[in-house]
Amino acid sequence: MLRLSGLKLPLDHPAEAMPAAICERLGIAAHELLNHVVVRRSNDARRKNAIQLVYTVDVELTDEAAVLARFDKDHDVRPRPDTDYKFVTKAVEGWSGKRPVVIGAGPCGLFAGLILAQMGFRPIILDRGKVVRERTKDTWGLWRRGELNPDSNVQFGEGGAGTFSDGKLYCRVKDPRFLGRKVLEEFVEAGAPDDILTEAHPHIGTFRLVTMVEAMRRQIEALGGEYRWQHRVEDIELERQGDGTQRLRGLHLHGGSFIEADHVVMAVGHSARPTFEMLHRRGVHIEPKPFSIGVRIEHPQSWIDRARFGQCAGHPALGAAAYSLAHHCANDRTVYSFCMCPGGRVVAATSEEGRVVTNGMSQYSRAEFNANSGLVVGIDPQRDYPEGPLAGIDLQRRLESLAYVAGGSSYNAPGQTVGDFLAGRASTQLGEVIPSYKPGVTLTDLSSFLPDFVLEAFREALPAFGRQIANYDHPDAIMTGVETRTSSPIRITRGKDFQSLNVAGLYPAGEGAGYAGGILSAAIDGIKVAEAVALGIAAR
Repeated sequence: MLRLSGLKLPLDHPAEAMPAAICERLGIAAHELLNHVVVRRSNDARRKNAIQLVYTVDVELTDEAAVLARFDKDHDVRPRPDTDYKFVTKAVEGWSGKRPVVIGAGPCGLFAGLILAQMGFRPIILDRGKVVRERTKDTWGLWRRGELNPDSNVQFGEGGAGTFSDGKLYCRVKDPRFLGRKVLEEFVEAGAPDDILTEAHPHIGTFRLVTMVEAMRRQIEALGGEYRWQHRVEDIELERQGDGTQRLRGLHLHGGSFIEADHVVMAVGHSARPTFEMLHRRGVHIEPKPFSIGVRIEHPQSWIDRARFGQCAGHPALGAAAYSLAHHCANDRTVYSFCMCPGGRVVAATSEEGRVVTNGMSQYSRAEFNANSGLVVGIDPQRDYPEGPLAGIDLQRRLESLAYVAGGSSYNAPGQTVGDFLAGRASTQLGEVIPSYKPGVTLTDLSSFLPDFVLEAFREALPAFGRQIANYDHPDAIMTGVETRTSSPIRITRGKDFQSLNVAGLYPAGEGAGYAGGILSAAIDGIKVAEAVALGIAAR
């Protein structure tokens, strides 16, 4: 088969328009097209009143070689790539070696565990939190009653932070082996809708993610894997080798138990602060990493739909409109939108008592009233937290504590309308936009907890964004904070073999270790690290 990219058709094209467009594009007669399969669909909305759908299609032809020869310099006409996943190794039948351990049951840990199980290595998966349905009850306890469980919340438990998010399944990482396809296929097998295999920007949403991670857990257990919930790793056991290097020998758990382990995947997520502190004390190589801080900004979804799609707003083929914005400011800071959630809500995402953190979430339907996005400013270690590897965590905690106080010391989020923010006055009443954050929003002044350089950058960027998206800087749009968990503030440095630079047997992985930035990229990294672990076990 051949892969044809960039095939454009009108928004309301009939089904028969597809084969006709393929034949016209390739210069072939209708009888020469034997079959076609849509691989990817996106939209081109640059002309709002003439939006087009853009397809990538696999086509079967009577004479594919002739077409390839005719289009040999056209990058949109190529042989269909082999996207099937191939295991790097398999455990020998009856393998009974020391089992690998995966710490963390988020997207990275889930796929590390799944691949290891599919290869026959029967992993043990540890998580400080609970199974996803119990965890969901605890999470709603914070949202509805202001009651936080530090071990079971938006950040910790089965499914990881991605469970309570928009469920975006796309990323910008290079993926020459099509590992992202393996991730999506496993999700579909676990109950995700088939359209995630073809949509250019697929998403799932929280309710569907819950049932999917349960199905994948059952698959891992059926293959010999084992989950241990509410098992928090307190320390690691290291052994110095004859050549002076250190090797991991086991894990000390909360409560005093110990697990012998030679191969451990550290997939703990970006909020596992006590784990980062423990690893730093043990001398594991950690370095500070850039991340971003800011707020969540909300607009009615209808405003965003009209701004992006014009008279086509509401068309079922387009769904709820998203956006991506960036502005480099005069103070040499960059403001950008982050984790945009169409038709969603802002949620409480703290994992520590006495702190407020915001995040965004939406369901598969993306049908709720507001659109929300992180509005954040990029920061870097040398400029903003040069005090050491863990200084970024200290900065996060300081801002989150200030936000908690600004919100009334009750897990309410501090909020301010855009009009009041640009005018430099505290908000005392809402306008047309009603914030979605639960437990609630306390109107105040964002300057009570955001650094001056962030405030300055926002005041420049908001009108610039309003020129790109109508009503983005509308006075009634609402900002709530603080958004600090955009990515991990540290990187647990690893080598080409995916092991820690200075501790053999420790495999830092995923978003918490600084090697991913979302569900799909974390899952891909989990696959890569699982492969490295399996090859390491097989070589012993």
